Amino acid sequence: MRPAKMREIVPPLPPIVHNQYAEVRELFNRFVVPSYGRFELAFSHGAGHYLWDLSGKRYLDLGSGIAVCALGHANPEITEALIEQSRKLVHISNLYYHEPQGRLAQRIVGHLAPGKVFFSNSGAEANEGLYKLARKFGHDEGRYEVLTAINSFHGRTLAGIAATGQDKVKKGFEPAVPGFRHIPYNDLEAARAAISPATAAILIEGIQGEGGITPATTEYLLGLRKLCDEKRLLLLIDGVQCGHFRSGKFQSFQRILEGVPGAEGFLPDGLSMAKSLGGGFPIAAFWVREESHGVKLCDLLSPGTHATTYGGTPLGCAVALKVLDVVERDRLADNVRNTGDFLKTSLAGLADRYPTVVKSARGLGYMLGFELQENIPGLAGNSKPISLQVVNRLHEAGVLTVPSGNQIVRLLPALSLPRTLAEEGLSVIESVVKSIA
Repeated sequence: MRPAKMREIVPPLPPIVHNQYAEVRELFNRFVVPSYGRFELAFSHGAGHYLWDLSGKRYLDLGSGIAVCALGHANPEITEALIEQSRKLVHISNLYYHEPQGRLAQRIVGHLAPGKVFFSNSGAEANEGLYKLARKFGHDEGRYEVLTAINSFHGRTLAGIAATGQDKVKKGFEPAVPGFRHIPYNDLEAARAAISPATAAILIEGIQGEGGITPATTEYLLGLRKLCDEKRLLLLIDGVQCGHFRSGKFQSFQRILEGVPGAEGFLPDGLSMAKSLGGGFPIAAFWVREESHGVKLCDLLSPGTHATTYGGTPLGCAVALKVLDVVERDRLADNVRNTGDFLKTSLAGLADRYPTVVKSARGLGYMLGFELQENIPGLAGNSKPISLQVVNRLHEAGVLTVPSGNQIVRLLPALSLPRTLAEEGLSVIESVVKSIA
């Protein structure tokens, strides 16, 4: 028997970690609106491409906050930019000028074409600006309608869910905001047939994200541009998830049309962006082409027609400028292209080796997905969507991915993810797929 004195100096056991998780979850249950379906995970900190939960377990993050954390977690250069700018100016409102906003707009225009930029806070808000641009453009002719794609996703505002081509996001919020109709994606003839006298614009994603990682075809993009020119419509692109170098170019349409004859002068009339733009700091924007259809399009939203309190703050713009600096300095677009091609080829290999589990690989750059078979014997008897079941098994194995619908598992890693960690993630993914097969 140990002496009493020894027993007294032994420190008490730490609290059971699960209780800490339970406490955090209870805080959410009591005080946070339950509008999210959350995984049974609570994280304490991150560094680079890893996150740690409250138990100390490490996870390789291949979701990056749903395509947001462009430079990974706790990036020291982002931290320094935040600290440095916060010592000067955090917010002054858009009643005044400040250099970071002008510089960021200049950089964005430089990656696209002559035009102007409006800054906001989220992708949904950036898309709202595009809807207003379309209505302003068509107003004098009584045109207000925007055609969007089936399986698209454009945000959770009332106009955003009206624009989104998925019925599940609309339920319970009827009647829908008028002025949106949905057409099949990658179907040019369906777009032509859907145009009405009220149509002012067509809005698509360069790569559908929530709809299943489906890129636009070259024929579709070029055909839509020609159709919009012919019918005097605006062509708008939602680049919130697929933009900001995620495809291996600044915007996904630039990657899709790269080297395609006749695509050299392709431009949309407006484009929204968010997510990776701030590397984790909330900032969004939309770019408007300088001129289209004989209209000075970039000046159409004149003073008093559109505004937001927090759009383009000095702090947010300083961080976004730093993200651009690092992406360009470290040639991260090349990393995304090269490692993304390797990832996609490797995911396609899973379909060859485990055809009862994986059906195909899809996507571009670091916006990838692997499609699961509809009926997988190893997952039978569970009512949860197959994509969710696989994502949960990957969590158990220490890798974070993102479901997309019922059949797709998304990979949206930080733009800085190196090949070595891509290989690490693939190894875990294959082990989980093999266990299911």
